[in-house]
Amino acid sequence: MCGITGLWLGRNSDGDKLRDTITRMTAALLHRGPDGGDVWCDSDAGLALGQRRLAIIDLSDAGKQPMHSADGRYVMVYNGEVYNAEDLRAKLAGENIVWRGHSDSEVILECMARWGVRDTVKRLIGMFAIALWDKKTGKLTLVRDRLGIKPLYWSRYDGNIAFASELKGLIAGNVISREVNRTALDAYLRFGYVPSGHSIYAHAKMLQPGHILEIAGEGHASEFAYWSVEDAVISGQNHHWSGDDQSAIDALEDLLRDAVERRMIADVPLGAFLSGGIDSSTVVALMQSVSDRPVKTYSIGFDHDAYNEAAFAGEVAKHLGTDHTELYVTAKDALDLVPRLSEIYDEPFFDSSSIPTCLISALTRKEVTVALSGDGGDETFGGYNRYLWARQISNIAKNIPFGSSLVSKGLMALSPGQWDALIGLVPGKRGTAALGDKIHKVAPLLSIRDDLDRYQALLSLWNPDVLMADEPGRPRKKFRIPGEKFCRNRNLDHVSAMQVMDTMMYMVDDVLTKVDRASMASSLEVRVPLIDHRVIEFGWRMPAHLKLDGSVGKVALRRILYKYVPRELIDRPKTGFGVPLAEWLRGPLKEWVGDLLARDALYSDLGLNRAEIDKRFAEHLSGRKNWANQLWAIAMLSDWQRRWLS
Repeated sequence: MCGITGLWLGRNSDGDKLRDTITRMTAALLHRGPDGGDVWCDSDAGLALGQRRLAIIDLSDAGKQPMHSADGRYVMVYNGEVYNAEDLRAKLAGENIVWRGHSDSEVILECMARWGVRDTVKRLIGMFAIALWDKKTGKLTLVRDRLGIKPLYWSRYDGNIAFASELKGLIAGNVISREVNRTALDAYLRFGYVPSGHSIYAHAKMLQPGHILEIAGEGHASEFAYWSVEDAVISGQNHHWSGDDQSAIDALEDLLRDAVERRMIADVPLGAFLSGGIDSSTVVALMQSVSDRPVKTYSIGFDHDAYNEAAFAGEVAKHLGTDHTELYVTAKDALDLVPRLSEIYDEPFFDSSSIPTCLISALTRKEVTVALSGDGGDETFGGYNRYLWARQISNIAKNIPFGSSLVSKGLMALSPGQWDALIGLVPGKRGTAALGDKIHKVAPLLSIRDDLDRYQALLSLWNPDVLMADEPGRPRKKFRIPGEKFCRNRNLDHVSAMQVMDTMMYMVDDVLTKVDRASMASSLEVRVPLIDHRVIEFGWRMPAHLKLDGSVGKVALRRILYKYVPRELIDRPKTGFGVPLAEWLRGPLKEWVGDLLARDALYSDLGLNRAEIDKRFAEHLSGRKNWANQLWAIAMLSDWQRRWLS
């Protein structure tokens, strides 16, 4: 795992300026690679490459980058891990290569030198962001892995080309303007993160997952896909699993074990995150099944029962016999991290589960350099509660032939607290603080007739048309979720369509962004075996009932896990990996968030509607409604603006 940078100023550039700029850009990514760093400059071509290294495979100098191919034609910088490197090395056995070391970086580079970029990337199993400079043709090629596990931003501004693993690398080189991308801001207000293909800045973009970008002379750029979720879905439909359920589960287990075992290869200490949920428990169970020693596992606990899964993780760890470490954190521990979030996430980012993710990454890094995680299971195997909610809401909406708006208004007439109190009066029913909030979330959706439009509304935090005014000369194009058109054209069932859209955007731009930035802030490499592209492809071949069957999600994963862990340790309500945000905004974070929401620049520079935000803040503080997520999104936007635009 590393941080990579690049700068192309044009031929016969000032060599001192080139080296100074790439050095500053690379230094900004020190946290991604504390084990070393170097830059390479070609002032005649006006191009420079840089890398900060987190040494994982081949700790010697033979693994250093920027790396030159054996024939001297290519120079590469690369961030990630490729888990079939030794298989590829064997395929090059007849090429008479004198290998300098055993790093996967060298294997990738020599494969590209012989097979070309396109043929090579289709063979790679892993996570990667790659930049390759071809001295002979003067062409720069950027590549991002199929599912977008590793980030790669690039910009074309003021006649220059630049790229970096994080936006702070581009900012450090002063190679982009700070003009805000209004379409990206629109998407952020709706979903709480900036989607791939965009960045919060008008002149920078995140390279899309599964894409290659080729940049030739005069800055001509051509981008194309070499893999896509849509193609995986079509292939799965065309090659649907023909065997029985058990054979599909057995095949999935074999594939998952291979994905896990490949990700356990490292020249440094390795462990795993363990929440006690289905995904992380499956990963750890398979790790332990192929390990000759106890796997190191890590979990984090809170002094708040509704958000504490540490006890469940401890029981799973005890049963599997792992070497388990728990960290219990107080609200103060978590709150002390909050002011650092805008530095770690140098783009507006709303997901408050980034707080425990940062904390467990810091805990884990004290003992290991690599950790496996269970992220990705919900999207592929139908695990999100919202898949059930969306389906139920759809059925309810279809049974309201008219007057759905009146029903919606009626449900909203009572506050969440009043609903909780009312339900608590029903004999045999237990009131929960979340139920009233869920009613208020669901009620407005009943009047939406289209399933996919309703799902987008379910995911949305704010309506940008209400919150953000159009500015003359600065058009704002409404953002649509990737995969929506594909789902409509293929006439996918409701749950499958939600899975496609989540895999293409939410998983990439929320889940994986959260994990990458949080782990890299502590110089920890996190590997995600459930997001092996082979697992994704196989998931789309499996019968739908082995994913979501009635009200039970992740059926196939459960049946695999039951072989290793007793059912009673696993079958429990899903709680997620969150924090008591609503309470914090009314308590210890009230003043901090209030100051952020009161900043004049938030309204004068970004054009947000102050009255609407003030109204919701007041409603939240009074306890009448829960606007925690919406207000947190604005607070994170304001704090980002204060840190990066001031």
